Amino acid sequence: MTRPVKHKSKSRPNSLEPGNQTRLTIPDLVILSLLAERPMHGYEVNATLEDRKIRDWAPVSRPQIYYSLDKLAKLRLIRVTSENSPSAGPERRVLETTAVGKERLADALEGKSWVNQKVHQAFLIWLALSWRARPRTFRKQLNARKKFIEEKLAGERATLAAVLTEVGHPYHEAVWMLQLMIDQLKAELRWVERILSEADKRAPARHSPH
Repeated sequence: MTRPVKHKSKSRPNSLEPGNQTRLTIPDLVILSLLAERPMHGYEVNATLEDRKIRDWAPVSRPQIYYSLDKLAKLRLIRVTSENSPSAGPERRVLETTAVGKERLADALEGKSWVNQKVHQAFLIWLALSWRARPRTFRKQLNARKKFIEEKLAGERATLAAVLTEVGHPYHEAVWMLQLMIDQLKAELRWVERILSEADKRAPARHSPH
């Protein structure tokens, strides 16, 4: 894992390929991919992120969109389309991924960190620290997690149905992504329900280190 570049301003998301100012972050790659589908301006990129619920699985904030668009343009990985009006403001510039941008995106997708990088989940951190919580908090938080998973599961199932209708077949990356997310949610829901049934038996370790 390479060291992140130090900026004088607030830090940027960690990248998935080496380099300094030319390294591409996850938001950069997501935006490159969207603009490779069709030309868009910044507002459309944000709308697409929201419509497709991309922020459920990729950290791309609205401010990050315009930072990435500026960066990608300087690197010549995206360009203003010829149809764009010269009088259009920064938010209305219609941009598309260049051939070089598509190559950089394809290169970045070959990185090993996509398949072996670990992500710290807030819920797992809470679980590890929960022995210091107040007595009623453990069950209360587990019930809250259960409700969250059930709502999330319902939403992902509805999204999957809509995607299947739009795509027209089940052999598509969007379908596979949603199926994985649904299976993970179902597995966690079963786990939470089991822990809730065992919560009253919770006890400290019998052999604590000295």
